[in-house]
Amino acid sequence: MNEPRPRLLAVDDDRGVLTVLVAGLSRAGFDVLVATNGDEAVRVAADVRPALALVDASMEGGDGLATVRALRRETHTPAVVLASVRETGMRERALAAGALDVVAKPPDFTRLVPALHAALERLPEPLAADGTAESREPRELLARTLGGAHGPQALIALGILVERHKVNCDEAMRLLHLRAEAAGVPVDEVSLAVIEQAEGTGGAGV
Repeated sequence: MNEPRPRLLAVDDDRGVLTVLVAGLSRAGFDVLVATNGDEAVRVAADVRPALALVDASMEGGDGLATVRALRRETHTPAVVLASVRETGMRERALAAGALDVVAKPPDFTRLVPALHAALERLPEPLAADGTAESREPRELLARTLGGAHGPQALIALGILVERHKVNCDEAMRLLHLRAEAAGVPVDEVSLAVIEQAEGTGGAGV
């Protein structure tokens, strides 16, 4: 049986950005809802209870970090913040507001998708319909892939596999580990081969 798609609330006052986020994150395996300001975000979150919110730090007419605080305070919805690298000190301020992580904008899905899954990994374990904890296998694989033992090439390879095979991040991660196990080589080596193939440099066929 397929795993449920994580429900994500994307909050940005730029509808063009929201369109890009919905398309990319839906393809990556998320069930995406949208809001264009903080008040709407709180209302939507109260109605649908998303697992996670992705909030633009610099929405017009309001502070994105105030939205992060309101979501946590009023709906207990955790958030990841999208922020420009030019916004000095934003990471520190976002984390102080309660954000789980900060990701650079404009969004790069090869980095954004793994960051969102890593944030979900840090949340309390949800319960299955029978009241027992859901399987952690995909999350454990993600932790292994994103852990300090792997370089940034593993993140890039995940994004390539998500786009190439039109699968979510969990399935791309499984593919990466299966290829590594079948070839008897480290995940990082397989990741480099995936990147070389995508770049047309004739990487090994792993």
